[in-house]
Amino acid sequence: MRITRVLGAALLTLGLAAWPAAADSTPAPSASDDGSAPTSAGTSFRTAAEFEQGRQATAGASTGDYLYWSFPADAGQRPTVKATVKLPDAHAAQTWQLDVYDGLRRRQACQYGAQTRTAAQGATSVDLACTLRTVRAWSETWADDPLPGTYYIRLTAVNLATADLGLPVSTEVRVDSKDVGGSAAVDGSLAKPLVPGIAVTSNSEDSDEDSSSSAVLSSIEPDDGWSSGWWSDRWVWTAVGGVLAALAGVGGYALTRGSGRPSRLPPGA
Repeated sequence: MRITRVLGAALLTLGLAAWPAAADSTPAPSASDDGSAPTSAGTSFRTAAEFEQGRQATAGASTGDYLYWSFPADAGQRPTVKATVKLPDAHAAQTWQLDVYDGLRRRQACQYGAQTRTAAQGATSVDLACTLRTVRAWSETWADDPLPGTYYIRLTAVNLATADLGLPVSTEVRVDSKDVGGSAAVDGSLAKPLVPGIAVTSNSEDSDEDSSSSAVLSSIEPDDGWSSGWWSDRWVWTAVGGVLAALAGVGGYALTRGSGRPSRLPPGA
């Protein structure tokens, strides 16, 4: 009975501790399209159209244009960028490319996804996708790991024929993230997320200047703010491991200890 109680307490502790970790590892619910997403794209990094994850941005453009959007990504997220380009009826084969840059304007590699695709002549649309590596809370200065902050999307057609320049197209872009959790946690965090203009804003706040004089080039941040990755479910599993180790020690002692009485020898031994 005592062993059963020990095992039952261990399983209950494991289940209660694993519940928040399992909840954190599920993808965050996507926000519904409520008209707040942009309906046009920028033409450079500085004019990139901002939108939040879970919303779909649209834009009309012409082949040959460079289209830019930006979105926030926090530590522990693994963003997936998807783009759809609706092509005109009459066109030659076109190659479209989707690039993603971080707040330092470093081009980020895609773990998987069709980042570049060629639409055959007469095709009505082309779909592109790029799943980034998990955003880290901290990294070495020489590394190009994804870090919390603003990310830029650039969509354009490459190696266009002269006859296809200027043809009208319509585009749709969407970003969704999966929360990876403690498996991607690191010991460290950035002082500030990589958001354009945040250094100017910080200096303005430190000097108690009027907020209207600060230059903020990106105003969107995650709904719950920048976490910088100080908490992760790795803390939960560490605590669970300690509890299970203690319970295993108690159970092992209960199984192996004797009755406390010396064994009796048979008569005449």
